[in-house]
Amino acid sequence: MKVGIKVLGCPKNEADCEILAGLLKERGHEIVHNVEEADVVVLDTCAFIEDAKKESIDEILSFVEAKEDYGYRLVVKGCLVQRYYRELKKEIPEVDQWIGVVAPEKIVSLLENGEDLVPQRPETVYSYRKRINLEEKPYAYVKISDGCDRKCTFCSIPSFKGNLKSRSVEDIVHEVEDLLAEGKKEIILVAQDTTSYGEDLYGKQALSDLLRRLNSLKGDFWIRVMYLHPDHLTDEIIDTILKLEKVVNYFDVPVQHGSDRILTLMGRIRSSKELKNMLLRIRDKAPDAVLRTSVIVGFPGETEEDFEELKRFVEEVKFDKLGVFVYSDEEGTVASSLKNKVDPETARRRQEELLLLQAEISYERLDRFVGKSMKALVEGRENGYLIGRTFTEAPEVDGVVFIKGRGEMGDFLEVTIEEHDEYDMWGIAR
Repeated sequence: MKVGIKVLGCPKNEADCEILAGLLKERGHEIVHNVEEADVVVLDTCAFIEDAKKESIDEILSFVEAKEDYGYRLVVKGCLVQRYYRELKKEIPEVDQWIGVVAPEKIVSLLENGEDLVPQRPETVYSYRKRINLEEKPYAYVKISDGCDRKCTFCSIPSFKGNLKSRSVEDIVHEVEDLLAEGKKEIILVAQDTTSYGEDLYGKQALSDLLRRLNSLKGDFWIRVMYLHPDHLTDEIIDTILKLEKVVNYFDVPVQHGSDRILTLMGRIRSSKELKNMLLRIRDKAPDAVLRTSVIVGFPGETEEDFEELKRFVEEVKFDKLGVFVYSDEEGTVASSLKNKVDPETARRRQEELLLLQAEISYERLDRFVGKSMKALVEGRENGYLIGRTFTEAPEVDGVVFIKGRGEMGDFLEVTIEEHDEYDMWGIAR
């Protein structure tokens, strides 16, 4: 078969689908990048929040329409299917096959025999097999675990991803070794919650052990860790990230709010004061370390006073990067049954207000790099500039560096930063 794969949603889906592509190639199938060539199109979906669900539905309908012209078999897989299989199958009968959250090894056989499968218990992780790049880029996401045992009241992920399930250190190291041999220059560790990695396998938080193993591998490359749960980010994990030379000082810590009352309603453990103290300790130890977070506005019962507390929290911590999401009810979650819903217009106003505040903070934080030389990873070229990232930017969610100079994708360059706006920087390669 000639198989085309389209990935929606989070980087974990991307990692899964590159493993799937490698397995398909092992079985003699061909991966293609245009629907005109495909016998089968696999669409991987997301069901995390309302916007992600809408995007997935829109893409399904788009591929259904294109089927009439190109004649491929359409297979829809992933989180949306795991969560809404019966409704989807009834409402969109033009889809040829539905597959829920299933390990890539099993998906290959399902694609070959054309059967639907939505397991009662999600199958979220896999033993490593050689990956195939679905896009040309110098970095790779590596999924270290999936599922989640945390009890955040707003989050539906455990309902369609299941409980925490970690991959072994050895399996992850094998995958990273292969990626480095292929020329990848940045390894980005992802999971629903990277701080919980290893608790199910080793009876303890094992992220620090994994980072030490990866740091010992030969080569010039970066390691970046995403999705550090603020309630379970320990001093050991912080110090490990700060001490290891290949692990960038980038802390992606989604605090979600700054009001103690709302944090409690969200099922979070640490108070806003505890969170602030932890984040400022990181700054004390490494002033240039990047703090990235995400917050939710419009959570049920959020008052103007709660929102002002969130703003003060953001002003005091001065996050380098911040994403602001408007709360949406997710069926089956504790939060969806809470009363005192916030008017959508009010929530959107709070989102805009917080984003404007953060733009000022981000601009101020980037000032510290002007005139300094920074290591940047080249990702491409655009309008006469090389496009790169320093340790301060994660791909797809943060800004970039526009570089004057020569280089190729995958090169590390020393770049002197000349100017910036709220999100991007401009510099000259030496």
